[in-house]
Amino acid sequence: MNTLGNFFQLRATGDSSGLVQGGDYVALIMVLLLLSILGIAALFVWLATRQARLRRREMRSGFESPPNWARSEQFRPEIFDSPCRWIAIRTTEPRAVQKALKLANATICTWAEGLAEARDRRIFITPPIGEWVLVVGPGLPDPGDDVDACFHLLTKLSRELGLVQFFCLNRALGHHAWARLDAGEVLRAYAWAGHVVWHQGSPSPAELGLDLRCFEYLETVEPAWGQTHDPILQNLDRLPMLAARWSVDPTSLDGRHFTTGRGIVGELNSRSVM
Repeated sequence: MNTLGNFFQLRATGDSSGLVQGGDYVALIMVLLLLSILGIAALFVWLATRQARLRRREMRSGFESPPNWARSEQFRPEIFDSPCRWIAIRTTEPRAVQKALKLANATICTWAEGLAEARDRRIFITPPIGEWVLVVGPGLPDPGDDVDACFHLLTKLSRELGLVQFFCLNRALGHHAWARLDAGEVLRAYAWAGHVVWHQGSPSPAELGLDLRCFEYLETVEPAWGQTHDPILQNLDRLPMLAARWSVDPTSLDGRHFTTGRGIVGELNSRSVM
């Protein structure tokens, strides 16, 4: 009763300093909460602006931040394991290769995207590797299936782009091939698919230096699987070395190569080999 009486006494006399002091504390807490909310909002705005600025800088530089898998120097995409086919073209312009191939549904992509999309009839045109651009993917014609399609595609590319090289490697079947053309002329070509399907030109110094064995048309070849002197196995093992001497061995590329530049992925069609 005394406390309630004191309250009414304070109201009657107009002395409300205690109540005003309590209200000041509530107002202070509300101001601090508001400032905290504004500070958090400002932090989010700064982070979003910084991320957008980094993204614009990456796009201007021509590549995105490398994914974790590409940071490893030991990384090698499965597409470069057998069976595989690739073309090496002496140029630093992937778009010129795209135009010559008349790719359908072509899109700019990173190494990771291009290697993942290179399947069926889709192929990946890599960013420049030194003075070479590679065209990779199972969509490239297999000389063991259609050597004419392979010939027409390579001569067409060579007429438009100059020096062009082709490599095919299938360890499961023992099939392999290599070819080198310039200005539409076949300088050297050899393809084995259980028998010789293409043999043109004289062996190059690189082939002779690697002791690659090339058979003649209709030559009888005795199988020697598992033997150390098996010429087919020797050709399979040394074909990447030939690619390295001629241009680029894609099986030797590591994570440092897969973090630079942008390539092009698209689909081959009938116009590509006409």
